[in-house]
Amino acid sequence: MTEMLAAKVTEAETSAPVATGATDLVQPVQNVVDTVSDEVQQTTHVLSSIFQPMINKLPSLIFALIFLLFGLFVIRQIMRILRRASKHSNMDSIMASFLRSIIKIVLYMLLIVITLSILDVPMDSIVAVIASAGVAVGLALKDSLSNLAGGFIILFSKPLKEGDTVEVDGVTGKVESISILYTRMVTPDNITVYIPNGVVSGGKITNYTQKEIRRVDLFFGIAYENDIDQARKILMDVVKKAPEALEQPAPEVFVSGHDDSAVTLRLQVWGKNDQYWPLHYRLLEDVKKAFDENGISIPYPQMDVHLGETDEK
Repeated sequence: MTEMLAAKVTEAETSAPVATGATDLVQPVQNVVDTVSDEVQQTTHVLSSIFQPMINKLPSLIFALIFLLFGLFVIRQIMRILRRASKHSNMDSIMASFLRSIIKIVLYMLLIVITLSILDVPMDSIVAVIASAGVAVGLALKDSLSNLAGGFIILFSKPLKEGDTVEVDGVTGKVESISILYTRMVTPDNITVYIPNGVVSGGKITNYTQKEIRRVDLFFGIAYENDIDQARKILMDVVKKAPEALEQPAPEVFVSGHDDSAVTLRLQVWGKNDQYWPLHYRLLEDVKKAFDENGISIPYPQMDVHLGETDEK
């Protein structure tokens, strides 16, 4: 019995240091586990605070994306319909193109606003952003806005259109197109000129081709010794032979002035607008030849100097 008690005491003394060492080893491991757990919980909380709103908004994002794609498709179809309708209407091609551009911009702006509202963006913020952007753009592009307004004035008042030959801001040429900001013209020597719409709408416009017919005015000087009636008959005969000249309104020849060196005759002949310059050049050449054949002289400017006797005193 005594030996058994001694053995148990010895076993207890032997096992006591082992329990103490195990406790010392487990405690640091437990601290590491607790620290890692805290970090994981903190990281999970941060990620949750970041991604949870996105997860909550995910249905709205998907719906907004679908609506945006559908809206783009609808706008494309609307513009296609408007393009076909303008081709079958009597609307001027330049005006139709201009209106389509404005409608397209307005539709895109509405689509963006509606898409933002689907995402629960406050309308007050949208309106404030649009207003601020409008003020900034208005200050930066005040000249462009003037040209934009000029484009509207040109298209609705129609002082000129595509294909017209006009004189604007000292430039004469044929109108090729009227865009939102500029009017494009091509001069007779094939130079392209872009004139701001604000200048076009606010300046003087001379439209040479708006009317179907146009009058050619030419001046011819004959010597004082020549017969006016004969010269008038020669001019009328030349006009009758010109294929570009119209019989109605009837051509006219009258004396327009008694100049220093010649009697000036004014010839007025009507022709179609697209035949103005061929008729103009033909008459200049044919009248000169007819005058030469009939002895009608076109005098040079001259001055007669008379010398009188002077008193020697």
